[in-house]
Amino acid sequence: MSETVAIIPARGGSKGIPRKNLQRVGGVPLVARAVEAARRCPAIDRVVVTTDDADIAAVAAEWGAEIVERPVDLSGDEARSETALLHALDTLEERKVDVGVVAFLQATSPFIDVEALTAAVQLVRSRRRDSVFSAVETYGFLWEKGIGDAAEPVNHEIDVRPRRQDREPHYLETGGFYVVRAAGFRVAQHRFFGSVGIAEVDPRTAIEIDTVHELELARRLAAVVDRNARGDRAISVDAVVTDFDGVHTDDTVRVDQNGLESVTVSRSDGMGVSLLRAAGIPVLILSTEANPVVAARARKLGVEVRQAAADKAAVLREWADDQRIALSRIAYLGNDVNDLACLELVGWPVAVPDAHPLVLSAARVVLDRRGGDGAVRDLAERVLAGASSTAGSVLRAAAGPAGRGEASDHPTAPLEAS
Repeated sequence: MSETVAIIPARGGSKGIPRKNLQRVGGVPLVARAVEAARRCPAIDRVVVTTDDADIAAVAAEWGAEIVERPVDLSGDEARSETALLHALDTLEERKVDVGVVAFLQATSPFIDVEALTAAVQLVRSRRRDSVFSAVETYGFLWEKGIGDAAEPVNHEIDVRPRRQDREPHYLETGGFYVVRAAGFRVAQHRFFGSVGIAEVDPRTAIEIDTVHELELARRLAAVVDRNARGDRAISVDAVVTDFDGVHTDDTVRVDQNGLESVTVSRSDGMGVSLLRAAGIPVLILSTEANPVVAARARKLGVEVRQAAADKAAVLREWADDQRIALSRIAYLGNDVNDLACLELVGWPVAVPDAHPLVLSAARVVLDRRGGDGAVRDLAERVLAGASSTAGSVLRAAAGPAGRGEASDHPTAPLEAS
């Protein structure tokens, strides 16, 4: 039986933005966002990334895509996407994959409308259309520059200004996705052929990234668009790594008249960590601080700690390798600029709501609770929601009637605690 295959071309080179397909929007690399969107589409059977770049291939594979090695002569600035698609189809044929429908997704469109993509695939599979593309409805008056750069109307008469309700809409191609019958595409060698249909998408998803300005705009939009697209709060990971100050604490230090310092932590965070441990999810506290309170708190929680880490990203990589956990399957919770390198490494970069603006921009998820006020518990509950039903039963059993943790734990932990 023929399959519907999503093919995502993602070459390593880019003129406008270096390493564009690996740039992050909403905390996720662009190529990974395309893979994730395709995998969330119930009408797609297989996801393939065709690339000439080893780093892109590694990221795409971690996010669940099959890889087709794209030849160098099909990866230059002048190469057409169609040639990459045809090469991928040839490779899949060699792998004995019967492709009936191709969903061509562009990684540079970070907000793929999965519902519209599903409808487009159904249109093509049912043979009501041979080719369908994503577009947004527009009633805009278009102009072009004519002789001497004088403005000339394109889709209207210069002396007529009809009301919106008196006009028929036009449709602007977004570049997000194109769905085609594989056999017809092989013959036409172009994405538009036969009976062409339009898949209307949410205008908020219509951005395509070609410039640094568009990348920044997409990053600002991600918090709103992703929240609406995903709907739930679940985070599916195999490990949790957190900073300490500003995450387990409220980022303040109290000093008494004797110079003794103390920090404030949350009892509910302790319960959150214990639930993660009960579910078999490793937890690491990773901090640049050398203060004894970090180790003391880690001992209290029964988790690993790496502190006085000058290069947090290197330590995180080493720990992940030791644990044999892919970085894409780790949630990292941070709050300040020294967390950025770690946030850029993992699949689920997470921030507290009062984090530095650069951290908020890098985050895939921004928690509801602040550091020292239940942030770690907030993250733990989201991770457990994304885990197996076994973890869910642990949560119900361990929470108890009070729903509180660490009955013997004091909310203020002294730096000299042993």
